[in-house]
Amino acid sequence: MSAEENRTNGVPATPAGPQPEPLRFFGTAWVDHSRGYAARRLGVAVGSLAAAAAACFVLRFAYQGLQIAAVGGFVSLLVVVMFAVCSALAFGHTWSSFSTRPDPDRQSSLRGLMAIGFVGSLLAYFFRSLTEAPGEKLHRAEYEQAREEYDRRVTRRSGNPARKRRRDT
Repeated sequence: MSAEENRTNGVPATPAGPQPEPLRFFGTAWVDHSRGYAARRLGVAVGSLAAAAAACFVLRFAYQGLQIAAVGGFVSLLVVVMFAVCSALAFGHTWSSFSTRPDPDRQSSLRGLMAIGFVGSLLAYFFRSLTEAPGEKLHRAEYEQAREEYDRRVTRRSGNPARKRRRDT
């Protein structure tokens, strides 16, 4: 047991500096692609695609309910267009949130649209999980920048400035 582990009763100490932000379904495994990262990505891809397929199945029943209710072709068309447009907008918003931090005020104002267009969000999650953990690129850039800033701050402070030798000129 090392001295660092011994100080914390056998539990390894948390490394100094900024810590990676956990991602949904991945925790911090995205940093070094450990602890079943590939299996988690596969699970997220399959799960989001299955959820999108199930959602489309439920929406089909809703559309059939409109047909049974005989609301007319115009209302049926409006419902289909509404779900298609909201899904497209939700896809675009979700996709862009993987590369830039979304504005919290805008996010809260789009909550209704995202709820209606949930199929688009699920599909964005599926397509992104084919290449990386959704949001990994954004979190990795932020984490590496924080590490670089931390390293610059720490390396600048070397030694006690009070004990610094003065040069004779």
